[in-house]
Amino acid sequence: MTAHPPRPLDGITVVSLEHAIAAPFCTRQLADQGARVIKIERPGVGDFARGYDERVHGLSSHFVWTNRSKESLTLNLKHDAAEPILSDLLAEADVLVQNLAPGAAARMGLDFDTLHAQFPRLIVCDISGYGEGGPYETKKAYDLLIQSEAGFLSVTGGPGPDEMAKAGCSVADIAAGMYAYSNILSALLLRGRTGEGSHIDVSMLESLVEWMGYPMYYAFDGATPPPRAGASHSTIYPYGPFPTGDGGTVMLGLQNEREWQLFCEKVMEQPALARDERFDANFKRSENRAALRTLIDEVFAELSAEQVIERLESAQIANAHVNDMAGVWQHPQLAARDRWRSVMTPGGEVPAALPPGRNAAYEPRMDAVPALGQHSEAILKQLGYADEDVDKLRQAGTI
Repeated sequence: MTAHPPRPLDGITVVSLEHAIAAPFCTRQLADQGARVIKIERPGVGDFARGYDERVHGLSSHFVWTNRSKESLTLNLKHDAAEPILSDLLAEADVLVQNLAPGAAARMGLDFDTLHAQFPRLIVCDISGYGEGGPYETKKAYDLLIQSEAGFLSVTGGPGPDEMAKAGCSVADIAAGMYAYSNILSALLLRGRTGEGSHIDVSMLESLVEWMGYPMYYAFDGATPPPRAGASHSTIYPYGPFPTGDGGTVMLGLQNEREWQLFCEKVMEQPALARDERFDANFKRSENRAALRTLIDEVFAELSAEQVIERLESAQIANAHVNDMAGVWQHPQLAARDRWRSVMTPGGEVPAALPPGRNAAYEPRMDAVPALGQHSEAILKQLGYADEDVDKLRQAGTI
């Protein structure tokens, strides 16, 4: 094995009873930073996200994204023989992460109070849809449902009553996964001071509600909430996508009155427009966006997308290409910053983006995506199980 500079979580062991996205995304971040992550999966089936699709060399796109650098141990937690294996693992672990169905972990004796009595240094992170306690504690929660409960859908999509839109990625799962990750890092720091593990209770609802802070405060005390505005900003204008004469689309955004004047002078080439009383403040431009949109469309219809971007750059107006996924894979900025690595999967090598945040002291861990049960035998032997013991567990369906 090639030596590497120390990573922040080298020597930390995480055991995860995980499926889908929220918990696997959390533990992948921990693995990126050097932690050993032992992913416990059901024998023969595994994390159900393995079966979402077959887009990556026959593997699931969700699974490949969230499960690199982990070890897969198959273990049927309903078998009596699984209990001592899990107990042995937790005795050596620093963190337990779980996002099983509400109440499932507690029924197996994996609640924090029970575990803390046995393993006082163990950090336990429970991820669920609605958190412990309250009337929604046992309610099923999937990403789209949480987007709905958190008000995300009410401000996302087009203006019509049937035009609400979900996020194109699992935004509620991702939010919960990242708050679980940051809370685990905090708990590790706390344990360094107290010597004691702690309990982390992360709710998908609370995670996404935190991200909804701007529209919530905009609608504070019964005020009208921000309208759904498609890909445009709901309260700042012009800020959104605009078509160009060559069939392209350019995204642009203005933030203040100085930029509005530059936009009129250098992009629209209509300096007098800056003094038009319909548009001489952001709230007026937002209220009269239909009229302003017509004027902008007339100018852009005579230009290509690249010509519009050249004018925007000249005026130092923020802008962006509207990329599809192929455009992101080929993004010149990601290439220039050397943000891609190759990782192995059971189906072959795939490119993978380095995790955000570049630390000059080390490079994140970027190891293989595991096959189901790939590490079961090796992990059990590390726990002291002999070959014949492993064979018996496999024949019994325990692993």
